[in-house]
Amino acid sequence: MAYKIPLSFPSLAVVLAVIVAAFRPSAGVEYQVINNAVGTPGGNRFESDIGVDFTKFVLTQASFFVRSNLAMPNGGVRNDVGRITCFIDVTLSAAAITFGNEIHVNGQVIADLPGFARTGITGLLYHEVTHVWQWLGDGEPPGLIEGIADYMRLKAGYPQPNWVFPGQGDRWDQGYDVTARFLDYCSRFDSRFVAKLNAKMKHGYNVGVFQQLLGKPVEQLFEDYKGILP
Repeated sequence: MAYKIPLSFPSLAVVLAVIVAAFRPSAGVEYQVINNAVGTPGGNRFESDIGVDFTKFVLTQASFFVRSNLAMPNGGVRNDVGRITCFIDVTLSAAAITFGNEIHVNGQVIADLPGFARTGITGLLYHEVTHVWQWLGDGEPPGLIEGIADYMRLKAGYPQPNWVFPGQGDRWDQGYDVTARFLDYCSRFDSRFVAKLNAKMKHGYNVGVFQQLLGKPVEQLFEDYKGILP
């Protein structure tokens, strides 16, 4: 949910996802964008520099990307989402908040975006769209939930220049970029690790899932991860 400015150019993974998605619509999902901040600096900048059509485009591509990367035969992603609505609000307590299939974006954040506004909002939406599709069972550390969302943002090619480097962080479940980098490390041992982890969370989280999937407890994995620092 915390906002971090992404890189300026999409990765090859995103470009390919866009091309493929052009031929495979995202499971009949409807995308709606509502600007509740018209007349404010953020709402006006949204209208002039971003727009409804571009936002729907990003939501569509992000959904395809996230669903593709979390898909597992045993139900890796939710399938009960028929509509995703993105609201541009006047102000929020965070940069963006997702409730179920509703994404709320802080208009003040849009007003303050440096540089090209469309680039700024894209990484934010990839993060929030992940929250729509990922499983939220019972007992997951909040940092893991946010870490998976930033992991998807990372894999899509929108990391933030001020993110931590691989190997940095105090706890594996610290959240956001720290946990995203750790999950990326875990994926070295199984490229589908995050998808499998997410699928397990459908039925409730248990920290033993790291041992089950990768053969080591999460604390040992994090110690190994910390060891990659120069």
